[in-house]
Amino acid sequence: MDLFAHSWTALRTAVTELPDPDFERPSGCTGWLVRDLACHLIIDAQDVLITLATPAEGEPTLDALGYWNVTDELPTGQDPLDALTVRLAAAYGEPRLLTFHLDDVGSAAGRAAALADPAARVSTRDEILTVEDYLAAYVLEWTLHHLDLVAHLPDAAQPPAESLARARGMLEAISGATFPASFTDQDALRVGTGRRAPTGAERAELGPLAARLPFVVGC
Repeated sequence: MDLFAHSWTALRTAVTELPDPDFERPSGCTGWLVRDLACHLIIDAQDVLITLATPAEGEPTLDALGYWNVTDELPTGQDPLDALTVRLAAAYGEPRLLTFHLDDVGSAAGRAAALADPAARVSTRDEILTVEDYLAAYVLEWTLHHLDLVAHLPDAAQPPAESLARARGMLEAISGATFPASFTDQDALRVGTGRRAPTGAERAELGPLAARLPFVVGC
């Protein structure tokens, strides 16, 4: 629960602190500018609010790891929902309107998460999770998108170390793979999810695991 808040606050703060020109630069998500990613985060925050306000009865059908569907197909940016996000982001016109809306809805999502009973059960995507597992799943979402945000912005604030470590552990558990100890958490997440190709040296260290990549869980 605490790591959800920590990773989400860090991501929203990083967006808010960006100078306006950075919103027109590419993000780490294929086909999306930084402004498009910021718009996606608004939609994510709305999803959190909707799910936390959708109580469920019955036993959980998923935990934090099972929430994720992993594929080996990299995004192309041509998905209809991706294209809709681009159009929505453009409609804001100015970065300050995007950041205002993200701060408004994002803060509400954070407050709702802090007030929620961790043991309560909620429904999303026709599945049931405990609040604790649902919010834990989003640590991976926030951390990957934080990496996407700063992919081409070296001066922007990086994801918290705790979030990176937890997200790496989640990716390894979801995929059943262990990345070499020499890989930083950022490198394991970027290479592991296909956000960048491994270098020759990294591929050699990965060994047979290289042939299984990527494990696509984001964007």
